[in-house]
Amino acid sequence: MRRKDRAVGIEEARRLLESAEYGVLSMASADGVPHGIPLNFALTSDSIYFHCAPEGRKIDILSVNPKVSFCVVGRTQLLPEQFGTRYESVIATGPVEELSGEERRQALFLLVRKYSPDYLKEGLDYIDQRIGRTKVFRIHLESITGKARI
Repeated sequence: MRRKDRAVGIEEARRLLESAEYGVLSMASADGVPHGIPLNFALTSDSIYFHCAPEGRKIDILSVNPKVSFCVVGRTQLLPEQFGTRYESVIATGPVEELSGEERRQALFLLVRKYSPDYLKEGLDYIDQRIGRTKVFRIHLESITGKARI
């Protein structure tokens, strides 16, 4: 990180990851073509979980290059008179793996708990009805860095 004076601690970075509504998954194909896609996610102590359709460009890229970067941006405020911006952001990196079995179902439940906490029973029913039509992935967190200008 070039601006070390703007680095935030790991706990603050994790709090931003936990509270963010969505993040951007960045990948590169085998021939180096970049691809970024916004998605919703759930965080645990050492992983980020997300789900998607069973086919598509994301699946194609991850099957040949599982190394990813995941970015979230928190609060921002333009400072036009200073030609700057107040911001907070986190970048996490690590390899992705597809989940199966009970871990797959648990990851989907984490997503329901984050995005629909008042509908947990209905969320479990929803998971049971659609689990065969979705892929679920885990990013194993190898690094987390946060920056802020507050």
